[in-house]
Amino acid sequence: MANQQRKRIAIIGAGAAGMSCAASLAKHPNQYSITLIDSVSQTGGQATTLPLDGSKFGGSWLNDGVQGGSSIFKHTFHFFHEQNFHEREVKLQVSFGKGVDAFFSNVFPSPLIDKFKPEIKKLNWVLKCIKFGLPVLGVLPLKVILKLFRFSTEFGNRMLLPLLALFLGTGQQAPNVPGALLERLIDDPQMGLWSYDQDALLSNLPTMYTFPNLGEFYSVWSEDLKQKGVNILLETEVGVVERNNKDGVVLTIHRDGEQHTERFDEMVLAVPADEALKLLGRHATWREKWVLGGVKFYDDVTVTHCDAEYFNSIFETGVKDELTAEASNSKRQEQLSFAKKKSTCEKNGWTGFNPMYYIHSYDAEQDKIEMGFDCSNYQHQFREAVGEGNAPLPADRHVYQTIFLDKNRQDLWTWDEIDEDKILGKKWWHQFGHRWQHYVRVVPGMMFINGKNRTTYAGAWTLVNMHEIACISGIAAAYRLGVDYEHFDDFAEGLFSKYLLLSHGVRYKKKADKKRT
Repeated sequence: MANQQRKRIAIIGAGAAGMSCAASLAKHPNQYSITLIDSVSQTGGQATTLPLDGSKFGGSWLNDGVQGGSSIFKHTFHFFHEQNFHEREVKLQVSFGKGVDAFFSNVFPSPLIDKFKPEIKKLNWVLKCIKFGLPVLGVLPLKVILKLFRFSTEFGNRMLLPLLALFLGTGQQAPNVPGALLERLIDDPQMGLWSYDQDALLSNLPTMYTFPNLGEFYSVWSEDLKQKGVNILLETEVGVVERNNKDGVVLTIHRDGEQHTERFDEMVLAVPADEALKLLGRHATWREKWVLGGVKFYDDVTVTHCDAEYFNSIFETGVKDELTAEASNSKRQEQLSFAKKKSTCEKNGWTGFNPMYYIHSYDAEQDKIEMGFDCSNYQHQFREAVGEGNAPLPADRHVYQTIFLDKNRQDLWTWDEIDEDKILGKKWWHQFGHRWQHYVRVVPGMMFINGKNRTTYAGAWTLVNMHEIACISGIAAAYRLGVDYEHFDDFAEGLFSKYLLLSHGVRYKKKADKKRT
């Protein structure tokens, strides 16, 4: 095919979604001419890496935005492997709540678990009701589910909201998250993290995967795409001048103090929904305004620091006698024995109680939370620096993150208690809320705007805030532009086909099926 016959594709946004789309299209250089544009100076979007003093902290870098994922992140891992990067296993330990009246964990039983035993047992039945009551029960917000099935407010605030907030990135919108997400998180045999335990709610140590140095990965990936002919324009602003099905898309491109217009056959908007609406401006259709306008964003900030005293003051970081429940059976005895073991480094985690994910609720408003990470316990580069069989570094040499949610509620935040001299970095994030309205307006509405007016959308905001969904959305955009999906894993292919049907209204056809038709 001659060069002048290649489809000219503009991809706006060089995060996971935009890069995945560009990588899929770049495998067909004779069919597509690809321009990837972003306003910032690096690719990767929220997948950023912070340099550290390796002599103090062990690890010399920290993934400070996107940190890891579960076993379902097949496409993410596949892209890693193509560039010779690899994820690492870790057995996940969590610490929820502060104090005897609020604390529970998946590592050992606590008094709070015993207090809520009846409601924990009832939850199992309610999850089944949600599963078989889809889509009606599944779309109801969690706060309504809790009232409908007569759960106590304290049980919801102390146990269920933290689960959703931490693992789905729902922030302070956890009460408004549809019940189906909670059911999937616990019950889904392939996508769920937790195995329901009627005596403890959570008692397994799920296998998670920490990501490689994402700054390096996205840099290497960018160079690979450039070698394949992708034109990557960073620190570049764009505007939509014209857009129609006959002539394609005309963009103004502002770069290095200069401006010019350029025509493309198709445009992929791999940016947040509100930014997409801003780019489209008066060219946005009423459908696009309705669907994209339904995505509600919140501004959160992550403070990376080494203030162990502050971190210990707001989270439970160790085993205390008052936090442990009676070892009334052999399983509990085994859990307590493990939790109290001397902490030593293992290839995929730690012996003893060494939490990675943390949450605590505000006393003034118990449905509002702060989140935290002990990154030294979680990310593999720190464990590798310690070495298997060795004790962890002292607490003041750990790297922590505290995440403060919803800029409009800074009156609740405790960030002024962090020692300024121990702050390693601050980053603001623009995150969408997984409100129930998102799943009755935005998610089902995507198929009515995707592929229309020479425009396709990609990004985690189209479904769930995960790096994996961002990757799938980019591949789906490329599929809509004519690229075959490359099978490498049955589960990955199944997840892709479900996303394609939901977000694009298109049934997935395998290569063989497409040839027959």
